[in-house]
Amino acid sequence: RTIEKFEKEAAELGKGSFKYAWVLDKLKAERERGITIDIALWKFETP
Repeated sequence: RTIEKFEKEAAELGKGSFKYAWVLDKLKAERERGITIDIALWKFETP
């Protein structure tokens, strides 16, 4: 359901292709500008 939320939010800002980037881009500025500002190492697992 998280990806669906990001997909909706990205579409509302006219950035539909960014839905997967938003899994790791948490800052509001990153999402608004379409760039990664905070660089960190994230570990996650998919089912």
